[in-house]
This record gives sequence, C-alpha cells and structure tokens, in this order.
Amino acid sequence: MKGKTSFYCTECGNESAKWQGKCPACGAWNTLVEEPAKNVKNTVSARSGHIAAPVALSQVSFQSEERILTGIHEFDRVLGGGIVVGSLVLIGGDPGIGKSTLLLQVCKALSESRNLLYVSGEESAKQIKMRADRLGTFGDGVKLLAENSLDIIEEVIKTAAPEIVVIDSIQTMSRDDLSAAPGSVSQVRECTNTLLHVAKDNNITVFIVGHVTKEGQVAGPRVLEHMVDTVLYFEGEQSANYRILRAVKNRFGSTDEIGVFEMKTEGLREVSNPSEYMLQGRPLGEPGSVVAPVVEGSRSILVEIQALVCKTSFQIPRRTAAGADYNRMNLLLAVLEKRLGTELSWCDAYLNVAGGLKINEPALDLAIVLALLSSFKNRPLDGKTACFGEVGLTGEVRGVSHAEQRIKEAAKLGFEACILPAVQCREYANKYPEIKLIGVGSVRELAAVLAK
Repeated sequence: MKGKTSFYCTECGNESAKWQGKCPACGAWNTLVEEPAKNVKNTVSARSGHIAAPVALSQVSFQSEERILTGIHEFDRVLGGGIVVGSLVLIGGDPGIGKSTLLLQVCKALSESRNLLYVSGEESAKQIKMRADRLGTFGDGVKLLAENSLDIIEEVIKTAAPEIVVIDSIQTMSRDDLSAAPGSVSQVRECTNTLLHVAKDNNITVFIVGHVTKEGQVAGPRVLEHMVDTVLYFEGEQSANYRILRAVKNRFGSTDEIGVFEMKTEGLREVSNPSEYMLQGRPLGEPGSVVAPVVEGSRSILVEIQALVCKTSFQIPRRTAAGADYNRMNLLLAVLEKRLGTELSWCDAYLNVAGGLKINEPALDLAIVLALLSSFKNRPLDGKTACFGEVGLTGEVRGVSHAEQRIKEAAKLGFEACILPAVQCREYANKYPEIKLIGVGSVRELAAVLAK
C-alpha cells in the first residue's frame, strides 16, 4: 500500500496536498516536489516542560552576546567580531572550494581552549584525520564523529557537551522518524530545525555546511536560510588561489562583510591587505585598465577594472562582463554612445573585474566608463590614478556612499590622484593633501582626463 505523500516547495518549504505549477505561498513556479508526508507531533512543551508565557519587552534582561575569538582575523571579521555563543551558522559554497578546510582550521585554532565536535556525514574519521594532518597539530579538544543519523548525533551532543559543533554537511543528515531520503526538502528542514533547538537550548554554537546548486543557492528549501542566524558563502574559482568568505545574512553583525583567504598546500592563509593582493601583477600604462575603490561591508578594497573594445567580426557585436553586471555594462555603453558620440555599435566590448570579485554597487560605473573609453581611444589612464562614481542616463556623475573611506584606501596604497564626483570632490578637497582629487560632473569631462 502506497504511503501518504505531500508536495513541498523547494523555495519556501510550503506543504501542499496536490501538485501545482505555482507555489501558493511564495509564488515560485515549478518548485513543488513530492515526498512522504511528515508526521506532525505535539511538541508544545517537549523541551521546556512548561507552556511559555509572554513577557513584557521592558522587563527582558539583556547582556551583550558572548563571543569566541578564533584568532583567524578574517573569519572573525565576517562573523562580526567572533563566534556568537549559541548561534546557528550556515556556510555554503561549491564542492571543493574549502568549506571543510576552513572549519577544520577553526577547530584547530580552538582545540587547546575549547571542546569541539566535528560531525561528518560524507567522510570517515580516517579521511578527516588525513586532511587535518596537513593543517598542523590539533589539541585534544576536537572530537570526531562519522554519523548520518541526527537522532544519534543529538544524543552524542548531550553526552559530550561540546561548546562548538560542526555538521558537514546538512544534506547528508537524516531523522529516523522521517521516511524521506537525506537531502530532501523535509529532511533538510527538520534536521536544521532540530539543530536550531540544540543550539538555543544548550547554548552551543552550531556550524552547518551546505552544498549549493548550479544557480549558486544553498541546496534544499529556501526557508533554511531564514532559520539560521548567519549565512556565509565561500566564493572563488577552484583554479584560483584566492577565496572570498562573504556574509549575506548576520543577526549579530553587518552583512556583505567579506574575508579574503589564499589557498595553500597547508590550508587557507589570511590575506590581511586585500587591495594589495588584488592589484598584484597589474599592468601599468595599458589602455583599458582602471583601478576603483569598492566597499564590501565595512571594508574598502581596490580592484582593477579591465575593458577591451575592438572592431567586431559579426553582424551583432559581442558583449561580455565577468564580475560586473552585464546589463549595467550595456547601459553605460549606450550612455557613451549617446552623450559622447562614441560609435560603439560596431565594436565588441569585454569587461572583467580582475581577481574574480563580483561587484554590483553603482560606484563602479565611472571606472567601467573610463575603462571602456580608454580601450576604445587606446589612451591609458595614469597607473597612479583611481576613480569611483555613479553614472546616470544623462551622463551625469553622481555621488556615492563611503566616499571618504574610498579616498583613504587609495591614498594608503600610494595612489597620487583620484577621480570622483564633483559634488564630493568639493567636500574633501582640502582634507587629504597627499592625494590629488579630480572632480567630474559628467562623462563628457572624461575625455579631457584621458588626454592628460
């Protein structure tokens, strides 16, 4: 006899009795998948033993959250100043990007002073030991457990009483009372919900490793990201040495904070000065190369914008953007053609953010326009000049946020001039004598800048 099944939305986790093309809860299309229906149990007071009562907000006592410093400064920065005790943290990333390596290094850094439990559902204890030996010597505070059953893991946590637990990965975990396969919507949701209660009830910090789909989202229901306190994404190409750890959600710190690491044979190494690292090997005196200060979280980083504009061999010119918004590049190409009379309709245009960073902020507009114009006219920009600013459809250059922070970062790296919106140039004209500020109010003034 066939068991009862339900349909779950992979985006929001909503349950439906029958299949529908559109999820009635979140409106996403073709996201309902069929799985065995879960048994709903009455767990109102299963953990606390009593029914909760509301408390007046003014009577709630509050102290600053306790944080654990790992000594890995880039990791602590992304978390907002260290690991918050009792938090649930999700780390996602492509396979082989270094998620397990990073968490093992965190365990190594805390192994002498804290009790940690590393749970692996993908590798045996011997495999983890082989990888750990490459990272160095671990203290006795790290315990390993190769297990997929969350019921057994929960009992081990109660017995061992660790301060930090690592679950690698959530897609391999399963609860015995659910008949669905590991990695399914219901298993991922219920396992995460169980770990959430374990973290909050026992004041234990839990790190969850999550696999990502080809679209770059954490596999499983989208509600998974709403349940956890912090969501970190590990970005970077496997062929490249750098890795970017980015916070996309953080209840205890700023979002879009990033940490930069370099992949070495002995593990991940912190990059304390990302600007200097990103500009390594930058060609000087070459057309199409422009440096722009961008802000990620609370950090300003200098990146190189590269553009190549050449005559097309096709009826329709090609447009390619790597690391920047493709539609934004097309918009800026139209602004150049309309406001400057630059004939780009017969040219291929290629744009690249060197180093592999993905930048979406509008402050990159002026650097993109200047790089495209420099390549088209075959006139290089001075290698000691940086630029930032937002470009509108009429060709005007608008002010952007954190202008002072961007100027300071350029000056710190030894840049002698900075092109910025004229409205902000007047504000900081006399504040930084060590760097020459060049204000522009329109893209029409960029031709004069390139002619110098």
